[in-house]
Amino acid sequence: QVELVESGGGPVQAGGSLRLSCAASGLTIRYYCMGWFRQVPGKEREGVATFAGAGDTAYVDSVKGRFTISKDEAKNTLDLQMDDLKPEDTAMYYCAAAGDFWCPQVDKYKDWGQGTQVTVSS
Repeated sequence: QVELVESGGGPVQAGGSLRLSCAASGLTIRYYCMGWFRQVPGKEREGVATFAGAGDTAYVDSVKGRFTISKDEAKNTLDLQMDDLKPEDTAMYYCAAAGDFWCPQVDKYKDWGQGTQVTVSS
């Protein structure tokens, strides 16, 4: 019932910016916790930023002050503005929907997109 499609990834130079977008169908994202996650080969998936149904946001320490998560209710998309990108930000970025008002732990998110690759060169 739910489909999430990420876009906006690509190769960038360190210090540059990207804006990721997650197009959602089958749910109205306004009512649900949504999140951005990233994963590199050989490591566990990491929560990057979340946006709860109540409107509160949270970020992993490594991206605070550089990334901004937002919901565009008119477009029904979840966005991630990524500024001052660093090589350590290189990862596959995934959009996820929790299926709940509150944001759960990463293993309890119900729906996931296919991912979009972000590669930051130094």
